[in-house]
Amino acid sequence: MAKTPNKLKITQIKSSSGRLRSHQACLRGLGIRRIHQSVEVADTPENRGMINKARYMLKIEEA
Repeated sequence: MAKTPNKLKITQIKSSSGRLRSHQACLRGLGIRRIHQSVEVADTPENRGMINKARYMLKIEEA
């Protein structure tokens, strides 16, 4: 049986206005559009990289 990937719950807690464009792009790539919005994403190296780049604007939890 295939193992399902773990999920991470990510919530934006700070504004992306005035931030580096690459950090804003990481938020868009994760599917986050506004402050206090939460999304669940698979715990993959690609998503971890985007989360680490913009971690100062995010709250991360295990889902």
